[in-house]
Amino acid sequence: MEFLVTMTTKVPTGTTPDEVADMRAREARNTRVLAEKGQVLRLWRPPLGPGEWRSIGLFAATGADELEAALAGMPLRVWRSDEVTPLGAFPNDPGPGRVAFKPEARDFLVSFTVSVPEGTLREDAEERFEQEAEQTRQLAAEGRLVRLWTLPGGRGVGLWQATGDEQMRHLLRSLPLADWLATETVPLTRHPSDPPSVAAAR
Repeated sequence: MEFLVTMTTKVPTGTTPDEVADMRAREARNTRVLAEKGQVLRLWRPPLGPGEWRSIGLFAATGADELEAALAGMPLRVWRSDEVTPLGAFPNDPGPGRVAFKPEARDFLVSFTVSVPEGTLREDAEERFEQEAEQTRQLAAEGRLVRLWTLPGGRGVGLWQATGDEQMRHLLRSLPLADWLATETVPLTRHPSDPPSVAAAR
């Protein structure tokens, strides 16, 4: 199973810069171990306000208990709260490891809801969804669409690689279902401990 985990850290008042640096170093070492085990797949930082310390991670685990064991063993957990979102299979998902990592690209998480307009004929809807599947395969082949998952409650979320905000908007407009989609895009900055980024820098 795969999970998105939003990790929010609050450094206790009175913590010295040296203590923070030591904690960061311990966290980075532990993350490398989890990455080697295949439990930490990706790490990012979403847009942050002043003083915010927050990361988003893509984790793999056999279930909620194994995930919690991994999270509980991370040194920063003593300062951190975690929000876990289980990810489900999506029909058009390219699949793990199928799309090449692009070190020069930016990553985006795009959550979406599909609403078929009332009165749409069944055959018209089916044709549009078939076109969408073909377009997502093409975008995956181009290295733009990395993964797709379902979210609890019926929404979906995709991981994309693009050169920037404008290209990301263009990619979403190119989808056959574009006018049936309500989307929310979160631009991501790759975390210093993001496993593919670390591997690419070696």
